[in-house]
Amino acid sequence: MIRFQLGEKIVEIDPTKFKARTIIGFFAFIAIVAGVLSSWYTVKPDEAGVIVRFGKIHKTAPPGLHFKAPYGIDQVFKVAVKRQQKQEFGFGTPGGNNPAQYNQEGGMNAEKEMVSGDLNAALVEWVIQYRITEPEDYLFKVRNADLTLRDASESVMREVVGDRTVDEVITVGRQEIEDECEIKLRELVKNYQLGMTIDQVQLKNVNPPQPVQASFNEVNQAQQEKEKLINIANGSYNREVPKERGEAERTISEAEGYALQRTNEAEGDAARFIALFTEYEKAPLVTKRRIYLETMQDVMPTIGKRIIIDEKAQGVLPLLNLNNEISK
Repeated sequence: MIRFQLGEKIVEIDPTKFKARTIIGFFAFIAIVAGVLSSWYTVKPDEAGVIVRFGKIHKTAPPGLHFKAPYGIDQVFKVAVKRQQKQEFGFGTPGGNNPAQYNQEGGMNAEKEMVSGDLNAALVEWVIQYRITEPEDYLFKVRNADLTLRDASESVMREVVGDRTVDEVITVGRQEIEDECEIKLRELVKNYQLGMTIDQVQLKNVNPPQPVQASFNEVNQAQQEKEKLINIANGSYNREVPKERGEAERTISEAEGYALQRTNEAEGDAARFIALFTEYEKAPLVTKRRIYLETMQDVMPTIGKRIIIDEKAQGVLPLLNLNNEISK
């Protein structure tokens, strides 16, 4: 009895029931079917297919339906070249399609424990985003390109963190660390010929070790409170000082205007007096009488009840209320 698998079914054949020619024809048919089934393949839109013939790279196929040499002569390795992938360090997000996305062996705590340049400990979690741009290099230049990338990324991050103080790592130096890690990691990827392009290196959570985290948070809170008070003081300064300066400039302008007004009035009065004095010298009597009349014209309306006394009169004569009589 001969048994073999055809697809998902197991077929049993009893050679004694068939002639030799029938058996040969049957096996030839099986071989033809297997050859036809193994002579084509499909590459997805976000993939590239690398064809290996007798252990040597033959070509790289674009997305679509393609044909190849059957019976295992051509082997197809499909690589996602248009998909952005990521690797997480110090933490992991289950459910990704990248097996090397996070440390599957549970070494996340060891990944994020680092020593800064001032010999202080810090817990650093970060993410790298990358794409496979050279599928042939990715498959055959390095034994496992994804794990090599993880090791390279961890090495670069430890180097960069080790060149800075713990305050820089946790607070103000995050952007510089990301930029420097990205540059160095791109250089390593290029030197190792991993066939990848690094798109971004991003720090996630950066904290001090758990035993000192409470104290560090208090220090940060005190620094934030200090900055808050400084900002409030600067705001008050920027609000009050310009206001007082404007008030001072307004007072100065008013004083200058008043001084100019008084000066002009004094100069006008002086010019008027000089002109009047000049006319007085030309005709003293006439000018004197005119000045007297003008003065009396200004003074008389300001007097309330008026009484006229003649030098020769023996009594007092009241002045009639001529204004009221005229108005009637």
